Amino acid sequence: MDHQLAASLWQQMWQGLRGSGEPMPTLHFHDFATFPSAFAVSELAATSIALATQAAADLIASPGPVNINVRLASRWFQHSFQPRNRAAPALWDPFAGDYASADGWIRLHTNAPHHRAAMERVLGQHADRAALKHTVARWNKAELEQAMIDAGGCAAMMRSEAEWQQHPQGQAVSRTPLIAARVCPEGPQPDWRFPRARPLLGVKVLDLTRIIAGPVATRFLASLGATVLRLDPPDWEEPTLEEEVTNGKRCARLDLKSASGREAFRRLLKEADVLVHGLRADALEALGFDAETRQAIAPGLVDVSLNAWGWNGPWRNRRGFDSLVQMGCGIAHQGMLWQGVDTPTPLPVQALDHATGYLMAAAALEGLRQRRQQHTGWHAQLSLARTALLLQQHRYPADASQTGIQPARHDSLAPVEITPWGIGERLRAAAYLSGTALVCASPGTPLGSSAPRW
Repeated sequence: MDHQLAASLWQQMWQGLRGSGEPMPTLHFHDFATFPSAFAVSELAATSIALATQAAADLIASPGPVNINVRLASRWFQHSFQPRNRAAPALWDPFAGDYASADGWIRLHTNAPHHRAAMERVLGQHADRAALKHTVARWNKAELEQAMIDAGGCAAMMRSEAEWQQHPQGQAVSRTPLIAARVCPEGPQPDWRFPRARPLLGVKVLDLTRIIAGPVATRFLASLGATVLRLDPPDWEEPTLEEEVTNGKRCARLDLKSASGREAFRRLLKEADVLVHGLRADALEALGFDAETRQAIAPGLVDVSLNAWGWNGPWRNRRGFDSLVQMGCGIAHQGMLWQGVDTPTPLPVQALDHATGYLMAAAALEGLRQRRQQHTGWHAQLSLARTALLLQQHRYPADASQTGIQPARHDSLAPVEITPWGIGERLRAAAYLSGTALVCASPGTPLGSSAPRW
């Protein structure tokens, strides 16, 4: 572990959350294993989990200190749940991945059925990946990227860091705070008790997030005792991640495109203390729920939102995922140079997703602290692209020693976690805060398994 890089990451995260005028707490790190990478991925894992944990400590005025196991933090960025009576589900659609075009590399994201359908509208149907490879090879990468976006799909051509810095979206991201937060109008005095053992007991969190970053944030809040209700559209499925990120939550379905669904959402939001959402920048606004309306429905609401490419600039409404942001902002290109190969080399884990998730959790906890102290609402915006910029500012020196991440016998909680799909083991928490259990009270659960009510 590079302690200098970790210290710099911690400083930037802490100032992003609390400002430069606040004294910076000291962290205690141990078990210093790190991922092999051009970038300080394990340090990012440790410090982002530390930020969320420190925000919890500040909320309950815990004397601390926060202790972080760097190897375990890294493992949480891989996966926290390991099935034991069956194979883990495949993480990628067969056609998702990197392809060589006529003039460079492009990544296609086809995990969701409608994204795969968009790819097939542009490139046609293919028997296998090899056949698709030949079709992509005839395209110019920029033209294919735009064609995929126009068709409602997801793709990103590989750019260097210099190309991204010159791109209008890269420039917009560079001008954005890591956590763009503002205080909202006054809300009623909350009656939260914040017990040290389960700090968020009685706090209601409405979760409109999918895939990894947002669900990681709400999973962390659930591990502190929050009541988390996740809402998904009627047709959304996430089979590769349900066991991983739905523990501690109830999961319901709601069609926000229908009048009855919007009215049900309004009723749920009225009772919510925290709203976490990962929809495209103008999605809730288009449904009649802009930020001001959300605060009017739930005065004092802690409102935390995420998107992929940033909240300003020409791509603010572009679909995106961790792997696409890595390709588009220069991380995969820099990894290729670091590795000395001629193919895109992403990070060893989807670190942008996981780190942003913990930053979102920290923002939500800071919002609760502000609400309790100042009786105000709170609105925070984060993006994968801005987290990527933070990581790109923290790369290893050329002669850095990287140990790799290995499991240990004591990593998991005993004895097993029993889910609707079978049995498995969950990692123990990477952070330790004296007197506070960072453990979800229930195992993973299928999407849509609960009713949309508190």
